[in-house]
Amino acid sequence: MPLTRSKRALAPRAFRFGFACLAALGCGLSAPSAFGQAARAATDGQIISPALLAQHRGGTLRLVASASGGTLDPQINYTAKYINLFAVVYDGLTTFKKVPGPDGNTVVADLAENLPTPQDGGLTYVFTLRPDIRFSNGKTLTTADVTASIRRIFKVGSPTAGSFYSAIVGAEACLKTPATCTLKGGLEEDPARRTVTFHLTQPDTEFLQKLAFTHAVIVPAETPDHDSGNVPIPSTGPYAITAYDPNKFLTLGRNPAFRQWSAEAQPEGYPDAIAYTFGIPDEAAVTAVENGQYDWMADAIPMDRLGELGSRYTAQTYVMPHAAMYFLPMNVNLPPFNVQKARQAVNYAVNRKAMVIFYGGPGIARPLCGMLPSSLPAATDFCFYTKEASPSAPAQTWHSPDLEKARQLVKESGTSGQKVTLITANTSIDLAMGTWIRDMLQAIGYQATLRPLSSSVAFNYMQNSSNKVQIALKDWSADYPSPSNFLDDLLGCENFHPNSDSSINIPGFCNKQIQTLMDRAKTDVSLTQQQTEALWRQADRLVMEQAPIAPLIEKDTVLITSSRLGNFFYTTVNQVFFSQVWVQ
Repeated sequence: MPLTRSKRALAPRAFRFGFACLAALGCGLSAPSAFGQAARAATDGQIISPALLAQHRGGTLRLVASASGGTLDPQINYTAKYINLFAVVYDGLTTFKKVPGPDGNTVVADLAENLPTPQDGGLTYVFTLRPDIRFSNGKTLTTADVTASIRRIFKVGSPTAGSFYSAIVGAEACLKTPATCTLKGGLEEDPARRTVTFHLTQPDTEFLQKLAFTHAVIVPAETPDHDSGNVPIPSTGPYAITAYDPNKFLTLGRNPAFRQWSAEAQPEGYPDAIAYTFGIPDEAAVTAVENGQYDWMADAIPMDRLGELGSRYTAQTYVMPHAAMYFLPMNVNLPPFNVQKARQAVNYAVNRKAMVIFYGGPGIARPLCGMLPSSLPAATDFCFYTKEASPSAPAQTWHSPDLEKARQLVKESGTSGQKVTLITANTSIDLAMGTWIRDMLQAIGYQATLRPLSSSVAFNYMQNSSNKVQIALKDWSADYPSPSNFLDDLLGCENFHPNSDSSINIPGFCNKQIQTLMDRAKTDVSLTQQQTEALWRQADRLVMEQAPIAPLIEKDTVLITSSRLGNFFYTTVNQVFFSQVWVQ
């Protein structure tokens, strides 16, 4: 929710609003602000200065959202709302460096003492645990906790078990029968030396990044092998979850067992507590943050409020980079979108300029024709579905929709007149986009209806094939900046799990030729950077020809904070890093 792999990093593009009205679409952005520099000038990746901590330590950071983010289980939850919060609660063997700017893509050791050098041609990784780290319940971290946590990824059906961790020896059997997962041959413990050894079936060029993702955090070995739901799991980070009512609130307090072991991996936190309030609609939340009742809001800011932020709240508003998009996943196993021409018709009919406007204008969003936003390596450089273009004669960029072509394809597909239900979240932006898309589906020949769901349940509902979702509107952001996060995560064969809420391949798409390309891009260590990117571009083109998804826009993140929040601290992976902002 998103690295150094000898790839192009996300450009640091942090802005305070310095313009009158973003909603007018023609406004410009001010120069980059010096966000986060006050604290980091004093620390620069070192242990935080006691004087700085004493000056700004304390207070309660107040967050607000229209709905909760679902389960508290860090190995299951796949919502940015909680994954970014979990970054100050849980730790993995590795993590992403906690600094603003492109260096935040760098993987560093966290619970491990050092990053291991891959052995046996990339098939073996030996991690040595740091000594004397304790969970929030007082228990000392051991190698048994590590091996149990990695097995638990499979036992609880983590959404990324297949796409991120299937290279571990024994993972194939665990994916088939999670309850009996042992990862035999894949994990070795040596408690005396505090080492855990991973054995892989094939090299994985992103293995250290995947271990840094939230689903691979280390929890106590005795944690039950099922979704913890509303029950918090003991943690190692500077904060621990202390109370949760998914209808009302989530609170975090300081972890009494935490002692900083690495400022660049998991720095000491400034706020004494973090309080999340649920049930405040996005429109009301904007006003509440403007007025200082809350310090930050999780939901996207509605388009009709952007103008006032740009004119009256410039010092509190930021446009931040994050590889993210909106898209329409279409179920390839259900009518009408089990027919390729029907899916291509939707891609032709979508007015991506309208979607840009609904999100807030070209200052913060751009049309997207393929699966890879422009900030990623191998970014999409073609457009099949725009006026006077096709898969055999692509344009370079999107120009306009082609409704005539779309209607023709619907007729040729034999699906004209069929009933289609579009699932969206009930936030302002999603409802605005969804209403337009419903009308578009009607215009090209379908009997279309819109079904908005609470944002706390919409994503899980879309994923579960038993709900028979035909088409949905969803946003998606990178777990870490890699093409695999968009192509393989959303469309990889291993990520379709029938009748499961943890099936991020919403279209149920599986193409062996495309999967082979993606697998090689992930595992072939003999390839140059250019060759790897060429494979991702080829996979992107083949995916878009099949059209299981209609990409809509790539988007930046617009954030508003209270006037009392200081040291705005944004990382390219975890976005606002809550432990490092000041509220006192």
